[in-house]
Amino acid sequence: MSAGALLAGILPWSAKAADSQVKLTGTLVHHVFFWLKDPNNPAVRKQFEKGISQLLKVETIRLSHVGVPASTEKRDVVDHSYTYSYLVFFDSKEEQEIYQQHPLHLQFIEECSPLWSKVVVYDSVDG
Repeated sequence: MSAGALLAGILPWSAKAADSQVKLTGTLVHHVFFWLKDPNNPAVRKQFEKGISQLLKVETIRLSHVGVPASTEKRDVVDHSYTYSYLVFFDSKEEQEIYQQHPLHLQFIEECSPLWSKVVVYDSVDG
């Protein structure tokens, strides 16, 4: 079962984290943080968001979330400095590799990379 199908079947969460656990065996999680050069410019944000919306059409993406920093409390361990968070799940490393070479991913990089000053990527698999 794919991560997307698994999560679609259990969301919204009905149990507390301590009561149950979701294991995404074999899933590759790709989490990207973007810092835009001009984050307060509505035109820049619109262009970036349009690029992300096209990128999410890559067929190997099983589950996704695009967000902005939450207004949670300020603590030393919380980084609110990024502009956008982009989180996608793939069924396997091979599916993520297809995504990396996909024309929509390459187009996103070409069209949107001039908009950002920094990008940080965290990829993870179950341990």
